[in-house]
Amino acid sequence: MIFSFVEAYTMEHSVGLMCRVLKVSRSGYYAWRVRLPCLREQANAALTGRIERIHRDSRGTYGAPRVHAQLQAEGARVGSKRIGKLMRKEGLQGCHRRKKKPRTTCRDPRAVPAPDLLEREFVPEAANTLWVADITYLPTWEGFDYLAFVLDAYSRRVVGWAMASHLRSELVTDALQMALQRRDPAPGLIHHSDRGSQYTSISFSQRLTEAGAVPSMSSVADPYDNALAESFVATLKRELVERRAWPTRESIRSAAFEFVEVFYNRRRLHSALGYQSPVDYEEGTMRDGVAA
Repeated sequence: MIFSFVEAYTMEHSVGLMCRVLKVSRSGYYAWRVRLPCLREQANAALTGRIERIHRDSRGTYGAPRVHAQLQAEGARVGSKRIGKLMRKEGLQGCHRRKKKPRTTCRDPRAVPAPDLLEREFVPEAANTLWVADITYLPTWEGFDYLAFVLDAYSRRVVGWAMASHLRSELVTDALQMALQRRDPAPGLIHHSDRGSQYTSISFSQRLTEAGAVPSMSSVADPYDNALAESFVATLKRELVERRAWPTRESIRSAAFEFVEVFYNRRRLHSALGYQSPVDYEEGTMRDGVAA
């Protein structure tokens, strides 16, 4: 068992160091390897099968870090570098961004934006105390479709969203309304967005006021001021939108629903959450009395 442990972590630590720490001889380890060469191949074959399953279940989006996290959650003791090596051998890799998005934020020069209450501090202590929102485009052969979303900064969970073929204020209001109905936050919730005309509109501002929410808006042309929302957009584009062509608006809307509600919120492992899904993270912290 000790030599098996050494073998599993040879890509991360030197054999000599592990043998000294575990108080076994290097010569014994190398003799073990010579005597049982087929065991390593058998172990790699079994591990590769598990890696392929996890990669397939992730819709082909997971790279080595998330595959490693999932294997650890399943009780496997294996090094991340070994996983990366086996994935490269099988031609498996995570998704990468390829394109930049066109502009979806247009300011209304007559509107007075809300101040930035966050200053890039996106670490709330409880759920339903800080939401971030944005709009992104989804290209189809029929033309652009648009997705407005509201994300709880505590768990990275998408709590409200709406899709339409236009960029009018109703789009963001519908996304906010879904979030309010689902979460019923207490007064004082901070809603953070960019300074787009949809978020500074009278109808949207009135809905925030009715809900007892406090508006916060990022500075102009600085994506870091709304980094959590930008991160979700990047994930959506990388792991769904850019992986194939979308003939119709209906096709992308159906796929986006499945991505957000089934995969992203409930199954996708988030590194910022200790490689848990948003739903699992909320359930775990609420169970421990952390989240509100």
